[in-house]
Amino acid sequence: MPAEPFRLPKSPQGVARGRPSLEEPIPDLRALAPPRLRRAGASMARAASALGSAAAGFLYPPACIGCRAEVMTPHGLCSDCWSETRFIASPLCRRCGSPGAGAEDAPFCDACVGRPQSFAEARAALVYEGAGRRMTLRLKHGDRPDLARPAGIWMARAGAEMLADADLIAPAPLHWTRLLRRRFNQAAELARWTARAAGREEALDQGLLRRVRATPSQKGMDRAARIANLAGAFRAAPGREAALHGATVVVVDDVLTTGATLSACAEALRAAGAAQVHALTLARAPAKEETEAAAGRMAMPAPDPAAARPAEGG
Repeated sequence: MPAEPFRLPKSPQGVARGRPSLEEPIPDLRALAPPRLRRAGASMARAASALGSAAAGFLYPPACIGCRAEVMTPHGLCSDCWSETRFIASPLCRRCGSPGAGAEDAPFCDACVGRPQSFAEARAALVYEGAGRRMTLRLKHGDRPDLARPAGIWMARAGAEMLADADLIAPAPLHWTRLLRRRFNQAAELARWTARAAGREEALDQGLLRRVRATPSQKGMDRAARIANLAGAFRAAPGREAALHGATVVVVDDVLTTGATLSACAEALRAAGAAQVHALTLARAPAKEETEAAAGRMAMPAPDPAAARPAEGG
């Protein structure tokens, strides 16, 4: 017996000349194909996608995120930039994450012993020098938000423990006037990619903190002046009290120098009900630079269009 010919469905009232009703979906005709043909079609689609990616890679080879030299894989560093990038690893201060501290008999660095912060602990992916410094400045002032993607992977590794325990992950906010000039908040981009890399996207709250007061540049200020400059600058967003009550929060920023900005964020969150606040940054100042900043003796950096901008605090 010959197979019944396929006919498009009709509405219950019937449609002239076999045309389908507008209320009825047209079936996916691919489902009528034999399984072998469907598998072959899927394979061809994957092959076409791979061919397109290969062609794009040939025409536009991956570039080093630090210097734009050609590299083998996207979002990577060339050998020269890699050798200039100082990633932070143990031993480190158990409170602020400063490299070179954290021995069994002295778990905290000298700065943390004599200068408690408002956040419980801080971690950073790399030291703010060499290629790490250049990448941080380009992300912040050089219109390079693409750098947040690899940075987020590094930060997720550096802050793995605190991110796993966090109830909320929030970026340090920019004042709206500065956001208009810069067009994006580098801390927000870092928080987004860090949460994704850590598998904690559900904990991300981009609007948890607000910067309610514009503050001048903190370049050259000592720690006491920075704290005074940031007094009352941050506030938890309205309506977040229930989420913050008893919560553990990780605040994400680009650079930690004296910790004044992240301490101010932590104070605002704790005032709104957070039980504990941690800090996670892409970079942190070297121990010598941190000490000089705390004392108001920050050395003048090498000439750089972005170097005159503040290294911390927006």
